[in-house]
Amino acid sequence: MSGYSLPALSRRTLLASAGWGAALGALAVPSLAAPMADAAPDPLTAFRLIADSKPATVYVDADADSAVRRVAASFADDLGRVSGSRAALIEGRIVDVRGPVVIIGVIGQSPVIDQLVRAGRIEAADLRGEWEAFRQIVVDDPMPGVARALVIVGADRRGAVFGTYDLSARIGVSPWHWFADVPVRRQREILIPAGSRRDQPKVKYRGFFINDEDPCLSGWAIRTFGGVNAAMYAHVFELLLRMKGNYLWPAMWGKAFADDDPASMVLADAMGVVMGNSHHEPMLRAQAEWHRHQDQGITGGPWDYTKNGDHLRAFWRGGIERMTSKGGGKAYESVVTVGMRGDGDEAMAEGTATGLLEQVVADQRRIIAEVTGKPASATPQVWALYKEVQDYYDHGMKVPDDVTLLFSDDNWGQLRRLPDPAAPPRSGGYGIYYHFDYVGGPRNYKWINTNQIEKVWQQMDLAYRHDVRTIWIANVGDIKPMEYPLAFFLAQAWNPEAMTPEALAAYPRAWATATFGPEQAGAIGEMITAYSQYTARRKPELIDQTSFPLGGATPAGLDGGEFGAMVAEWDALEARMLAVRDRLQSDQRDAYYQLIEYPIAAMANLYRMYYGTAWNRLLGSKNDSRANHFADQVEAAFHRDGELVQRYHSINGGKWNGMMAQVHMNYVIWNDPTQQTMPSIVRVGADTPKDRRQPVPKFIARAPAPPGIVAIEATAFSRVRDGKGLRWTPVAHLGRTDGAMIALPQGHPATDAEDSVFLEYDIVVQQAGPATLALYLVPTLDVAGHHGARIGVSIDNRPVQILRASLEATGGDQNSEAKKRWADAVCNNVLRLSTGLGELGVGRHTIKVWRFDDNMVVQKLVLATVTEPLSYLGPVS
Repeated sequence: MSGYSLPALSRRTLLASAGWGAALGALAVPSLAAPMADAAPDPLTAFRLIADSKPATVYVDADADSAVRRVAASFADDLGRVSGSRAALIEGRIVDVRGPVVIIGVIGQSPVIDQLVRAGRIEAADLRGEWEAFRQIVVDDPMPGVARALVIVGADRRGAVFGTYDLSARIGVSPWHWFADVPVRRQREILIPAGSRRDQPKVKYRGFFINDEDPCLSGWAIRTFGGVNAAMYAHVFELLLRMKGNYLWPAMWGKAFADDDPASMVLADAMGVVMGNSHHEPMLRAQAEWHRHQDQGITGGPWDYTKNGDHLRAFWRGGIERMTSKGGGKAYESVVTVGMRGDGDEAMAEGTATGLLEQVVADQRRIIAEVTGKPASATPQVWALYKEVQDYYDHGMKVPDDVTLLFSDDNWGQLRRLPDPAAPPRSGGYGIYYHFDYVGGPRNYKWINTNQIEKVWQQMDLAYRHDVRTIWIANVGDIKPMEYPLAFFLAQAWNPEAMTPEALAAYPRAWATATFGPEQAGAIGEMITAYSQYTARRKPELIDQTSFPLGGATPAGLDGGEFGAMVAEWDALEARMLAVRDRLQSDQRDAYYQLIEYPIAAMANLYRMYYGTAWNRLLGSKNDSRANHFADQVEAAFHRDGELVQRYHSINGGKWNGMMAQVHMNYVIWNDPTQQTMPSIVRVGADTPKDRRQPVPKFIARAPAPPGIVAIEATAFSRVRDGKGLRWTPVAHLGRTDGAMIALPQGHPATDAEDSVFLEYDIVVQQAGPATLALYLVPTLDVAGHHGARIGVSIDNRPVQILRASLEATGGDQNSEAKKRWADAVCNNVLRLSTGLGELGVGRHTIKVWRFDDNMVVQKLVLATVTEPLSYLGPVS
């Protein structure tokens, strides 16, 4: 946990814009959960960071690490952004400093800070030897000519970087100030209260993977920077560090980070970023490099260790030699991927023996030791258990203890495997590779953010409870438009213990406050939560005119059914979004368009287009001229989609031109279509009088569910029975409708019926008959690798029935029932388990849902004594 010897920045610390600054302070504390003092800081003891629009001087030692000097210069710029006046930056001549000063440095490397430590002015014992820890402390009379200083002390170079950028966020400089054009609000006065604040991360390596970056990020970077080069990566590295991340897998579609522009590798290390390569690019060699420089004799040929081992070893040696080429006996800070997959991110040859992979790793580690001159264990390494590689692990492949085992999700947000709690600890620990973007089956999803932070929280909290604490890395596609889930992912990674359900619930508003100010934060937080839930119901690439049922055409009018109800939700959300936009300041509009307006407007428009197509096809098949109205709607929506993209590409002088170039409609297979195409439509009218060819349809209310259906949101329980150290907890918005119930804390062993950990739901059955109970669960996988996780149900005093979620993730053919169930679950974003309950009479009954295995998350119950009507979300409660 973070240590606070005195109150952190208070609600009234950041003067001149108190509400704004307070929320930024709240957002910057670890995972939003640190306590905030209510009293305003005492001006007599507080440090004046900005006084009457004049910022304090920033001091850094001249020979400080380059990452520390860079962040000091960046912080001086931030003070200028906030105050409107340029902050003085002094490097190395402390005697020149007069007046308020911010001193930035690393313990043991800064003579000024070390002198303050020796004098007893700064506590350092709890910093020495710690990973990325920092302390922010106000020191009185630190040196002649300086009455008061704010000292940011890092335990190491990134500790100093994070301690500085933490303060930047607290004074109102968003990590997204460049990458999403979030404006900085001017403040005339900022006081930092007397005292000290210490913090450090709980997860060692935290970062993201730029992937699937064509055509968007690549096209944008070529237009803006001339390529995916150091000029582009400078902004990426800064973004990562401002979010207190430290680890990056670079773009790799036809790209080679260290070969395309060698300055990129140098810059990463200079700024303090730890570089790696993706799960299938071993030994710091990009996959694209294998097909380059063949004149040098160490690349090309089959990517097959049994046939081309000499070339592969030479190729890999080159990667480690490049890592150690920094000079002065030092290496560029890296985590080396070991192991091997097939060329081009494919599986290795069928039947590949674990023994061969063990030999690959052993040979790679021998190369590491020979090139570095140190034991292989002295170089951080990771082995990614991605797709079929996990099978080798499951079948007993042995990996050296110091290598981090990187587990993965199923590419759709469900963790596949986690460490066995009974396994002995590993010095290399464990990691997670998580996806916000994916190319592969059942369908690519690359266009827009479709991730719920509530789901991210549930899965990553589960990982942390299973001791996954060495690496958290997320595939974020083009970075944009994954700003929101990425910010959350890294906030949780910094301190998963502080990201409680309460902190999770508070996050959207706090994020909105930090990004757009407090005035509209409540509304924006609610909108991005609703957007995330609506979009996560089904990836847009999977949606077409058949995705959701219409109610049908009746003599009284058209019943939009469930499809119409979902479109109405999008219409209402878009109306709220536009109303808030009109209340924003002009300098906030570009950020709002990127983060809120475009995602909501584009998705609402997409739903309307396919809804119109559904009606057009239905009515056109009946030669009903109302089909023409919907044909017009489809054409208008298709045209509007292009207008929305064009506006995105033109905002802020065309800064983001190309970033929304992804094709996102009319998919027919798993891969992208080659271009945007409008759904086909029909027009009716050859034998219809002209004055009746465009009738405006009349809509009627949606038909209710029949009396034999009882639908209950899981959060609408009647009673709970906690036990065995577990507590049933509602998580609002998790899943497709109201929210979900989960037994916390996660990571606990299985329970049984005798433990009596259950939820109770009182219901009234209106029509007698044989009953079926369906549980709608948030999709999850059996992370223990058994034969499916279990949950129990019962009614009244009847025996408990055990339901088992037997799913098998696959990136290939769905050639088994378990694989088909998995594909259905991820496409529909729900796992539906059902069982017969026998005959039920009319009247009151009580359903119980029993906790057996961990990681089972209930979002809805549907009891039916009649045939359940077709629906996507299930009957309305």
